[in-house]
Amino acid sequence: MQKGLIGKKIGMTQLFDESGKVIPVTVVEAGPCVVVQKKTVENDGYEAVQVGFGDVKVTRVNKPLAGHFKKADVAPKKVLKEFRLADTASVNVGDILKADVFAVGDRVDVVGTSKGKGTAGAIKRWNFGRLKESHGTGPVARHAGSLGACSDPSRVYKGKKLAGHLGAERVTIQNLDVVKVDAENNLIAIKGAIPGPKGGIVVLADTVKK
Repeated sequence: MQKGLIGKKIGMTQLFDESGKVIPVTVVEAGPCVVVQKKTVENDGYEAVQVGFGDVKVTRVNKPLAGHFKKADVAPKKVLKEFRLADTASVNVGDILKADVFAVGDRVDVVGTSKGKGTAGAIKRWNFGRLKESHGTGPVARHAGSLGACSDPSRVYKGKKLAGHLGAERVTIQNLDVVKVDAENNLIAIKGAIPGPKGGIVVLADTVKK
């Protein structure tokens, strides 16, 4: 990994390219992020950079975290995230990382928490087909239907797709294009949709795909 940032999803809009083609984009407030800690092989067994995003009141952090931020001499941050950068030596504690670490044309992976949908049926959750709405089906056209065989194996296989909790889980969208970077306002326009609601925290990193 060469670069990474923590950001906040602002919402979706559209931009136009040189030929006038409409590009749907998601705007992310990426940074400013501050380097809070450097992990080293000697102390931690691996190399990484811990980055903080979003200001928070001192009274909102517990004593261990308050001491952690005080040691780094940075203001308390709402979100902490580690990035295993290829060149951690070039980054120091206290450095500010802004949106301009990314450029137009870069490919990024975006990690976020998807919108929670609560308890959902099998049709909404797994795209099951519904049952017939006539000829004796009754008021259960959107039920899952049969779950398996009869006497053998006399049970439901593990991993069977059923109704249950939908959403509110970590989702990664890979290989998205950076369409525009506004370094002054720390805004990045990313082609397409990314997971989560408006105001949700997302993590941007250069894509693992080449």
